[in-house]
This record gives sequence, C-alpha cells and structure tokens, in this order.
Amino acid sequence: MTAAARARAAGSTRRATAAGPRNRPRGTNPWNALWATMVGFFMILVDATIVAVANPSIMAKLDTGYDTVIWVTSAYLLAYAVPLLVAGRLGDRFGPKNLYLAGLAVFTVASLWCGLAGSVGMLIAARVVQGIGAAVLTPQTLSMITRIFPPERRGAAMSVWGATAGVATLVGPLAGGVLVDELGWEWVFFVNVPIGILGLALAAWLVPVLSTHEHRFDLAGVGLSGAGMFLIVFGLQQGQSKGWAPWIWAVIVAGIGFLAMFLYWQAINTREPLIPLEIFRVRDFAVATLGVAVIGFAATAMILPLMFYTQAVCGLSPTRSALLTAPMAIVSGLLAPVVGKIVDNYHPRSVVGFGFSVLAIALTWLSIELTPSAPIWRLLVPLAAMGVGMAFIWSPLAATATRNLPPGLAGAGSGVYNATRQVGAVLGSAGMAAFMTSRITAEMPALPDGASAHRPEGPALQLPAFLREPFAAAMSQSMLLPAFISLFGVAAALFMVGFGASAAIGAPGRAGERTEGITMTPDDDVVGDDYDDYVEYTIARGPEPTGEPLTGPPGAGHADTDDTEPLDTRAAHRRTASAEAWDGHPVGTRTALTDQLIGFAHNGFHVDHEQRFRPLADFVPPSANRHADSHAHAGDDPIAEGSWNDHFGYRSSARHRLREDEPPRNRHYRADVDDTPTYGRHSLP
Repeated sequence: MTAAARARAAGSTRRATAAGPRNRPRGTNPWNALWATMVGFFMILVDATIVAVANPSIMAKLDTGYDTVIWVTSAYLLAYAVPLLVAGRLGDRFGPKNLYLAGLAVFTVASLWCGLAGSVGMLIAARVVQGIGAAVLTPQTLSMITRIFPPERRGAAMSVWGATAGVATLVGPLAGGVLVDELGWEWVFFVNVPIGILGLALAAWLVPVLSTHEHRFDLAGVGLSGAGMFLIVFGLQQGQSKGWAPWIWAVIVAGIGFLAMFLYWQAINTREPLIPLEIFRVRDFAVATLGVAVIGFAATAMILPLMFYTQAVCGLSPTRSALLTAPMAIVSGLLAPVVGKIVDNYHPRSVVGFGFSVLAIALTWLSIELTPSAPIWRLLVPLAAMGVGMAFIWSPLAATATRNLPPGLAGAGSGVYNATRQVGAVLGSAGMAAFMTSRITAEMPALPDGASAHRPEGPALQLPAFLREPFAAAMSQSMLLPAFISLFGVAAALFMVGFGASAAIGAPGRAGERTEGITMTPDDDVVGDDYDDYVEYTIARGPEPTGEPLTGPPGAGHADTDDTEPLDTRAAHRRTASAEAWDGHPVGTRTALTDQLIGFAHNGFHVDHEQRFRPLADFVPPSANRHADSHAHAGDDPIAEGSWNDHFGYRSSARHRLREDEPPRNRHYRADVDDTPTYGRHSLP
C-alpha cells in the first residue's frame, strides 16, 4: 500500500481508538448504556421460558389440552423470530435507541394484555403481540454494543450480553414457579409491566442517539420467511394429535418450499436483501449462527419435559420444580466473568466445543436420572453441569459471531444472529412438543373412559401411581432429543477459524470481486484479497514531514492505487509477539513521514494492542500530521479510520484488493511499501 494511501486511512484523532466511536455523545458511558438495555433484553428472554412452568396451571385454569397450551409458548417464539431479520435494518434506518424503546413499550403493553386474557385464544393472540415487541427490541442491543464500544472492549461487553441471555433462559422457570404458586399464572405476565416501565426510563436516559443509515426493506423476504416458519412449526406441533395425516406432511413440505423460495429470493435480490448472504462468507459468523440455533433449541426443549416430570411424576409444586433450575443459573452466573476473560484469549473452537460437549453429556445424564424413584438431589448435579456448558456457549458464540463483521453489516448481522437463535427456540418448542407427544402415546397405557391425562383438576397435578412410570419413561426419552441436537454444536465449533488465524472481512466489494477472508502465511499465494490487518506507519523525529504530503495522491505504478479500504481496528490475539515481529529497517521514503526513522511495528495478526508500535526513542509527534483528517473509504465512520496516538504513532487497518494486472504471488512485497524482506511477513502461531 502506498504512503499516501496509508496516510489517507490514518488521519482521524485518537478518539476512535482510545474512547470508542465518534458517534457516541461526549460524556456517555457505554457501560451505563449497556446495563440499561440489558433490563429489557433480560425481561424478554425470561418470557421465552417463564411460561413453561406455568403450562400445567394454564391447562387447568383455562380448560385446555396439552397440544393447545404449547401454542402459548410457540406463538411467542414464532412472532419473535420472523421480524428479527428486518428489525435489525429498522434500527439502522430509524436509530437503535428509537427501535429499542418502541419494542419495549409494545412488549410491556402486551404483557398486561396477556395477564388479563380470559381464554387461551386471547392469551395466544396477546403472546403474538408480545413476540413482535421482543423482535423489534432484541437486535438493537447487539448492534449498539458493536457501535458504542471500542473494538478492544467488545469482548467484555459481549460477555455481559451472552451472560444475560444464558442467565435469563435459566431464571425464567424459577421466577415462573414462584409467581404461579404465590399469585397465579397471570402474574408471570403482570410482573413485566413495572420492569418494562423501569427499562423504558433507563434507556431513554442512558442510551445514546446513534447515526442512522438509509435502508430498503425486503417485505417479500419477510412474507416468505414468515410463511415458511409458520407452516413448519404448525405441522410439527399438530402432527401427532392429527395422526400425521397426509395434509400435515403437505403443510410441512409447503413450509420448506417457502423457505427455499426465500433463500432464492435473497440470492437474486440486487437491492437490499433481508439476509445479505455474503455475511456467511465469514466462517466464524456462519458456524456461530448454527451454534446459537443449537443452544436455542436445547435450552427451550429441555425445560418442557423437566417441568412436566417434576410436577406430574414427583408431585412438586411449580416453585419447587423451578428451584431445580437454580444450579444452572447460579453456576452460569458465577462463571460469566471468567468466561468473559477467556473469550479474548483462547481459541473459540476450544471454548465453544467444550461448552457443547458438557451440555450434551449433562442432558444425557439428566435423561438417565428421570425415573419415578429418583431422589431430587440426583437431578441437581447434571443440572449444575448444564450451567457450566451454557456459560461456555452463550458469550463465546456472541463474541465470535460479531468479531469480524464490518460496521456496515453490524445491523444485518445482529438481526440474523438473533433470528437464528429464536428459530432454534421455535423449532425446539415445536420439535419437543411433537416428540413428547409421540413418546407419551407410545409409553402411556390407555386411560379409562372419561379420564384425561391432559387436564389435571385442582392444584394437585401429580399423576396416579400407575401412570408415573410410563410417563417418566416418556420424559426421559424426550430429554435425549436436545442432547442429540447439542452434538451439532460440537461439530460447528470444530469449524471455527478464530481470531489468531484469519484476517477479517472488509466492507462488501464491487460485483465480481472476492471479499472472503483468507489466512495470512508467508507462503500464501492464493489468488484473492490481501488483508493487511494492523498496517502501521513509520515515525521519525522532526517537526515537518518529508516526501509526499499526507493528502497527496498515490504515485503511479503502485499496485494498490485505488482499491485500499480501511478495516475495523480491533484487538488481535492477545499474546506477546516474538522479537522477530519487530523490524527496524527503513522502508521507502514514501512511508517515512519525517526525517529520521525511529522504528515501526510488524503487521502480524497476534501483535497485542499495546505493542503495535514501539518507538525506539522519545519523540515529539509532528503537529502537521497529528490532526490530519482524510478518510480513504469509510466516510464518517470512525471505526474504519486510522488514528494518531501520542505514544504509538499512526495506525490503521486496511484491506488491499488485488487488481487484475497485479500478480498474486508475493503480493506482500509492493512498491515502496514492503521492499524490506521482513516487513509485512509473519508466521502465524
């Protein structure tokens, strides 16, 4: 990359690196904004599982059957999942703060409606509105983290986000049990009203107003994806009760057809598709979305058989049943800060793979323990082990998914990631409903005339003694479904690239250009993009720069005259670089900004943030260069600019695209930039 091209990318102030993005208002603390948004985020995630423990009471009070009451959960999850894809874009267009407040307000009002519902049909309708509010709110939380936190602090912020998601999923049944026992099932919804009002006040006060971007909205994509998801979920949940009639299979096949049409439409949509498919070229994002679908499935599915087993077989009250999930919540919460530190220092393949392995083992163990004679304490150990697994899944997945996404795709990436998590939860609810019903049908004996296993009467929900053993067997077999699905999470972790071995993806390129990330090794001669992460600038003593001015055009004959774009500067693999990572040889005059060279840093991927530039002597930075403010690509987006730092000098990240006339081999050696044998080359660990 030429010196002038480097200079254009280097000219923002240190604020972009030291204090975070420039679009955060002065004096705004990003941690205060994060905690304010976590209030609403926690509440809507609790609502995804809080109803599970109340299902037996709802069945009794509203006089409905199992196959109908499951829709109280599934309707919410389905209405939550479908709009998530467009909600991320809405946040980019109208501002994430505005969408967060609107979503939380809708959710709070719908919660009041749920509590006042007098029939199961009215309750399901109110849950749909609740889900829409949750869908509008959720992607704004992840998008705001990406935009208000500087890159080197996003890992810690993502750990809070992931821990909130994990703990909320586990706390939901516990809160539901206490409320149902003490106040009635209506209060699992009424409790949201004061919390929602508090969340609205905190967000209005502490969350900053961020810049907006123009977006078109893919309404056809929303319709196709919504129709496909609804038909599949409807077919799965109604299949067993309808004897898997041919029309049920026709509904499921139609749903798959709608989803296939949706994917085709996304591929040919040249304007602004609902899902920019190029986002899946970032391998870590692709496998992390698969992983979050798996954990969404497992976390939702395992609660249903556990709650029915503890109440129908063990005779526990809703509160005591929900208390069994306390070990999961406690262990996951205690491990959250530890996992937050691990996320930025260890390969996600090991962290996430460990989490899913522990989860699969714990679910299998729990399945073995679900017998009529098992003492309650024997359930606590596998449930605590599940808390360990989930702690090592939620936060690392969120951090891995968003680490390499460029700012332009932050909103879309957040929407896709959260939508995938909810799709997993929807399929977990629907799949478990179908599987549980099939196992109950297979294991339970025929009931006497007039008896019903679906509508227990009164507060005592325990089954008669002769039904407990077959029912426990059905619940035990059902628990194996999420255990099996968790193995797909282990497989996904094996394909993670991690932040120490691959360059980040840049902004989407022009038509026909390759934009996927490639591994940087000394012998790499693959035709594609040359991602110069952490490109540094040589600094020398002297009050005035020499050579071309910072704002001057690049010289003729240089390989990357037009196609250099800055990337997000963020913390690399945090480990000490070896001595070979530093080179003191001068390069060309075009890269020496002042008279006397005092050193420059290697652009190796695992050079720590504090080691990017190590001056060989004290110097006074040239004032003429310090305040330059020219941008190579990103306009007003400071995340994609270079920056000046009084101690470390100029720094930036840039992507160099190969031109048609540029040879693919040895592309790290470019005119007047990489002329020295060691600069720009580094073996990865």
